[in-house]
Amino acid sequence: MDTNEHQIEKLIQQGESLMLEFKSDLKCLPDRDLVATVVSLANTEGGNLLLGVEDDSTVTGLHANHLNVSGIPSLIANKTNPAISVRIERCELQGKFIARISVPKSRQLVSTSDGLLVRRRLKLDGTPESVPFYPHEFIQRQSSMGLVDPSAMVLEEVDASQFDPLQRLRIRNAIKKYGGEQSLQTLADDELDGALGLCREVDGIRRPTVAGLLLLGTENLLQQHLPAYEVAFQVLQGTDVKVNEFYRKPLLEAFEEVELLFKARVEEEEIQVGLFRVPVPNYDRRAFREAFVNALVHRDFSRLGAVHVKIASDGLSISNPGGFVEGVTLDNLLVADPRSRNPLLADVIKRIGLAERTGRGIDRIYEGMLRYGRPAPDYFMSNEFTVSVQMANAAADLDFLKMVVEQEDKLGNMPIDSLIILSRLREERRLTTADLTPSVQKPEANVRATLEKLVESGFLEPHGTGRGRTYTLSANMYQKAGKKSEYIRQAGFAPIQQEQMVLNYIDKHGSIKRADVMDLCHLSQDQAYKLLSRLKRSEKIVQIGDRKGAIYERKR
Repeated sequence: MDTNEHQIEKLIQQGESLMLEFKSDLKCLPDRDLVATVVSLANTEGGNLLLGVEDDSTVTGLHANHLNVSGIPSLIANKTNPAISVRIERCELQGKFIARISVPKSRQLVSTSDGLLVRRRLKLDGTPESVPFYPHEFIQRQSSMGLVDPSAMVLEEVDASQFDPLQRLRIRNAIKKYGGEQSLQTLADDELDGALGLCREVDGIRRPTVAGLLLLGTENLLQQHLPAYEVAFQVLQGTDVKVNEFYRKPLLEAFEEVELLFKARVEEEEIQVGLFRVPVPNYDRRAFREAFVNALVHRDFSRLGAVHVKIASDGLSISNPGGFVEGVTLDNLLVADPRSRNPLLADVIKRIGLAERTGRGIDRIYEGMLRYGRPAPDYFMSNEFTVSVQMANAAADLDFLKMVVEQEDKLGNMPIDSLIILSRLREERRLTTADLTPSVQKPEANVRATLEKLVESGFLEPHGTGRGRTYTLSANMYQKAGKKSEYIRQAGFAPIQQEQMVLNYIDKHGSIKRADVMDLCHLSQDQAYKLLSRLKRSEKIVQIGDRKGAIYERKR
């Protein structure tokens, strides 16, 4: 069996998904059904269509009419608009031929030549289905792919004279308060609107953009022309709702009111670090601001639903309608290039000073949790319809915070990569570079370089060499936290102690395997091999057998 056949077998074992469809060909799948399936994949995430496989993953093979697969790409190209170019390969599995049709994700909407427009979605049971692609969903897809900017659309039925002048004053106050572009303060009102893209001139009349209406419109205008826009603030105590406020006010006014409600629930204590008093809030204000602004700015305004801020006993959660934009996933959230579903609105908010100008507000959110020794923000409740971040209501680790503050006093702000690494080692004690790479979301070489810097700074200690090299917090860090014995448990034993432990084991049990050494001394496979090799070279033990079956005994 060749590589492609192995790959296809693995696909079949995975079962159908959003990017994988099985189609029976026992009765010769009609062309219209074949083309419709390809269109639904292209209009979603692309993927593979396996022709000749049943829904239950049974391989039943191709119909005689489809054994010659060379004509299928031309058929699909001729019956799709715009034409889809697919790749096809035929392979033999379990004595039957099947076809793998690889469908690319389309950058524009695709229909069949008969005008059928469909997409894929997951049902409640997790299985996929094809459903109609409705007109109101077009803008969602195009904006998530960065093809259009909904916030820059001009509302030709609204006149800029209907704006609320108080909201423009809010913009000027925000620029002053948050350190926005000071040059905007010198502009007249019309010039300010134009410079920020809040208005466009259409046939000699100033008309607002969606961003302009969000910032300068009245509640009535927003409700009439942006019915999806809403902001909710809730405080829950168990199952009881203590606060339940909903706003349709202009964006800056809604932000300020929700921020006041949030600040009223921030509690602070102080700790002494050197000569300084350092505040320790239960929720970091900057992290909240960035997360809340992200939700307001990056939400999908074509999808009904409010931006929700909820405080409960387990923590703070902020969610907004609309999934991550194209190219952003849970696996690259920290390193993906900054992109917005609403670029104009995002630009306005940055220029006002309300959001991180570098576009790395996500770093602020992580920093606001990790520097206090709290768990990293959790985005795992996010899906294709919603982005949701949870900030746990966990007690701060004051020893960890002191360590971070002292580092910042000496060397400046600690990079987010370092905070992530220290946080994970604080929780999991001993990890390898490979263990840490998914959390940092950067190549292993970058993570290794960060680890070595932390070693040089005295925060970490390395153990072992090569790919089995592990890291723990340093003895100094454990000492500051008053956990000296815990350091000894995590750091392990000196090589001479490890050798003696192995010899004592053999004396008691007669022999030892490499797996026993790994478990006994908390070593990787490579490290255990090197330890046993040292003992063989010094003629203290002998090897009996080869490879996995090898055992080691005392030399007679």
